[in-house]
Amino acid sequence: MYRVEIISNKSVQEDITDALEVNVPSILYTIIPLAYGRGGSDYKLGNPTWPETNFVLVSYVQDSEIKKVRQVIATVKEKFKNEGIKIFTIKSEE
Repeated sequence: MYRVEIISNKSVQEDITDALEVNVPSILYTIIPLAYGRGGSDYKLGNPTWPETNFVLVSYVQDSEIKKVRQVIATVKEKFKNEGIKIFTIKSEE
């Protein structure tokens, strides 16, 4: 089993969740709807200077599904190249 964390611009949240649900129908996840921070190229602080915000999606995925999840996110990243979509995975135990 893997813990998956996806951090991305709020503007593509629906695209990411829809793609995951269509391509990995068994996926279960939790969304933290508002995340502030600094990425590699800019800030997302929800203020007048840095108005954008992120969200965080957390899921636990079976070993047999992790490759598909990574492929789905790679496809979404290709479509939205400037949105800073990041996926982090770590081997986990139940």
